[in-house]
Amino acid sequence: MRHVPPPAEELPLLDRELARLDARRLQLLNRRAWLLSVLRTPTVPPPFPAPAARPGPFVPPAPAAPAAPARGVQNVLLVLGGLLLTVAAIAFTLFSWGEMGIAGRSAVLAAVTAGALVAPALLLGRRLPATAESVAALALVLTVLDAFALHAVAAPDSDGLTFAAVSCAVLVVVWTAYGLLLGRLRMPLPSAVAAGQLPLVLGAWAAGASATGFGWALVLTAGADAVVAVRGRRLAVRVTACAGAWLTGLIALGLGLGLSVSSGGPVEAVGAGALLLAGAGVALLGAWRAPKETAVLAGVVAGLAVVAAVGGVLRTPLPWDWAVVVYLVCGAALPVVLRLRLPLPVVRGVLGASGAVVAVAVLWASPVMGAVLLGPASSLADVWAGAPDGFRGALGPSTTWSGPPAAAVVLALAAGLAAALHTRWPRVFPGTGWRVASGVVASVLAWGSVLTLLAAADAAYAVAVAVELLLAAVLLIASVRRGADALAVTWLVCALVGAASAGLLGLAAEPASYAVYGTLTVLFAAAATRSRVAAVQALLACGSVLCAIAVATALGASLGWNAPHTAPVVLVVTAATVFLGGRLRQPALALPVELAGAAGALVAVGLAVTDPPVLALVLGLCGVLAAVTALRPERRTVAGHVAAALFVAASWVRLAASGVSAPEAYTLPVSLAAFGVGYVRRRRDPAASSWAAYGPALSLTMVPSLFVAWGDPHWLRPLLLGAGALVVTLVGARRRLQAPLVLGGSVLALVGLHELAPHVVQVFDALPRWAPPALAGLLLLGVGATYEQRLRDARRVKESFGRMR
Repeated sequence: MRHVPPPAEELPLLDRELARLDARRLQLLNRRAWLLSVLRTPTVPPPFPAPAARPGPFVPPAPAAPAAPARGVQNVLLVLGGLLLTVAAIAFTLFSWGEMGIAGRSAVLAAVTAGALVAPALLLGRRLPATAESVAALALVLTVLDAFALHAVAAPDSDGLTFAAVSCAVLVVVWTAYGLLLGRLRMPLPSAVAAGQLPLVLGAWAAGASATGFGWALVLTAGADAVVAVRGRRLAVRVTACAGAWLTGLIALGLGLGLSVSSGGPVEAVGAGALLLAGAGVALLGAWRAPKETAVLAGVVAGLAVVAAVGGVLRTPLPWDWAVVVYLVCGAALPVVLRLRLPLPVVRGVLGASGAVVAVAVLWASPVMGAVLLGPASSLADVWAGAPDGFRGALGPSTTWSGPPAAAVVLALAAGLAAALHTRWPRVFPGTGWRVASGVVASVLAWGSVLTLLAAADAAYAVAVAVELLLAAVLLIASVRRGADALAVTWLVCALVGAASAGLLGLAAEPASYAVYGTLTVLFAAAATRSRVAAVQALLACGSVLCAIAVATALGASLGWNAPHTAPVVLVVTAATVFLGGRLRQPALALPVELAGAAGALVAVGLAVTDPPVLALVLGLCGVLAAVTALRPERRTVAGHVAAALFVAASWVRLAASGVSAPEAYTLPVSLAAFGVGYVRRRRDPAASSWAAYGPALSLTMVPSLFVAWGDPHWLRPLLLGAGALVVTLVGARRRLQAPLVLGGSVLALVGLHELAPHVVQVFDALPRWAPPALAGLLLLGVGATYEQRLRDARRVKESFGRMR
């Protein structure tokens, strides 16, 4: 096929066209920015007419900043003035009060406070609302200072807390009346609501009340706030009251919860429960006319408070392990609100509280279930030490068993609740997502409760292994029959986790290991052939092969062989997967089987790594299996490369095991022959990749030489290797070949790093501690400032590299 024009001429044309397009794009972006500035400031005419488009980029002058609105400037000035007057009043009260007599003090207080209270009415009459708000704020501050001064002069010997409580109550009344009288002012009424949070609390403090007394003071305050929030007419008043109700209510509920948990008998628990129930009532009162989100949150708080109140009384005669069961039962009873005439958001919140209680109880029991599943992993160091007497003996000595009975009951109850919700989902929750989630949760909790019950009863070791295998089989069969929905995925995950736990449990005894892993091999293979979901087929096929690898490893251990000698036995499984991969007609099943067999080959290599001669044998056998796989057309490319790499690695390991210190004498002739074969292939097929033609030849000599050069204290080998890598890199860049460029450049960089490493270490030791962070910061700033240009350069490099072969 002939190119018109030739590629060497067409490439510069494309580069020039791309540069022209970049220049045009920059010109259009500048023009767009100028037009946006004109549209954003329509009242300011442009300093000169918009220029016509020309080839060069156009940068219009920056538009003038718009002037600040007059109303904003006025508000800023008024706020600053009010703040200055407030600071002056506070300074006068604190520092200059003692310099005046009683008559002067009274006159100043009366005149300033009266003037500040009257002035807003006059300012409102003159249509100056902003100024009136500022003066009213000053008046409110002055009333607080008046109260402070009154205590210092008229009643210096009285109790400060009592006087503060009374003063706050009086200020609430005064500010409320003032705000109602001057209805156009926005600050007095919210300020009165904010001050209303203090009288009862300060009164309880002054009376030396207990924690229960403080709790009731906070609950009453929260109730008053809830009434104001429900019946208030102004938004600012309702928002302030709502914030106060949440703050005081949550503090009161926190005190009640602490008292309920720490109570030592039913009487104390009843008192704390009454406080919690009162808090729940306040939450429901505030939620009656609240927005949807606030009502839901209030329902959650009310439901939790009821559970804590009732459960705190019922749990007092029981140990703490069973107290969780009591709270769970109380939370399970909360759905009774479905029969009450409450707002729908409140009902949802209460049901959410029920779910939260169940979730906390499940979290409390989850460590026991985790110990049952993962406990056998703690005995991996004692594989085949002998079957323990009971299930707990196989779970390791670090697990405590004070709470499994209660944990099993908690998981069973939670599973029953989730199952009930799945079958009779309430209509207050739209959609089917929550219903599906409840089914998933019920499945997991039911499965976990059975396993936890085995530990709680300390079942016999054989019974525990049999039950775990039976559960895994049942869940796996159910998952395969159901398909690919959420429940099927959940059952599949539980089956796999249970199978892994049973596998760990079976390692305690040799017969159990063969029974467990043999059963799992057959079970996974049968389920993989019956499944209709490709992903499930692949997963189960991999699981079957991995279990077969475990059986092969156990067979070697049973024969008394060490790990390197067991490696060829494991390769039998890999050979079986190669055979099955060619016979299976389902590609979705054949590929996972082969990949799992490749994992078995990796296991064999890991077993033989401590014995170099055996490792060379294992690598050679793996190369043979890869070459057999490469006979199939669909696996030829990947498997052929892998086979070549394995044979090369086997030869390297064999050379290293034989004590060869100059591998070039063995690898260089082979590299020259491979290079000749690659050159002939490129001549016959110009489209062939340079990796396929020259990659094996270059890596066969350069890679082992690089490893030897890194441990060579002399200079000759690194010099020769670096020179050769430089030549290969230049040839790759000149001929536009990826393999020589990448391999040669990588080897050259590593050789240079090896030679420069001692000097770099000396330089870093000589630098001060702040120099590396400073250099890194400058580098980041430079990269950030030219990020777009660097990104374009990276794209060009990527495109150039992609055009290489």
